[in-house]
Amino acid sequence: MASVPDLDLRRITKYCDERVPARLRDQARVEARLRGRSITIFDCRPPWHASDPEWSRAPIAQLRYDHERRDWTLHWADRNGRWHRYDLIEPGTAEQLLAEIEADPTCIFWG
Repeated sequence: MASVPDLDLRRITKYCDERVPARLRDQARVEARLRGRSITIFDCRPPWHASDPEWSRAPIAQLRYDHERRDWTLHWADRNGRWHRYDLIEPGTAEQLLAEIEADPTCIFWG
């Protein structure tokens, strides 16, 4: 199974790294996780209690790569963690979909 293009993975990771200024990364960060042909973007927050050292992770968006078409589709998670195709933008490049996530015209990604 072919994975995602390295350039796109680096582009998405860079977007996540730049979303929160370095001086605030002890309070919040944005992470990308690759699984197969999907990259999920998470909003991460520090532990609420000292007894739980794990950061919480809320899914923001998921980009899915179609190897045959060589394009990406954008998905959003509902309150139950189920993914739905974001239909306000056609499949496209990672750059186009990241721009849509950043613009967030429906407030479905960042609120």
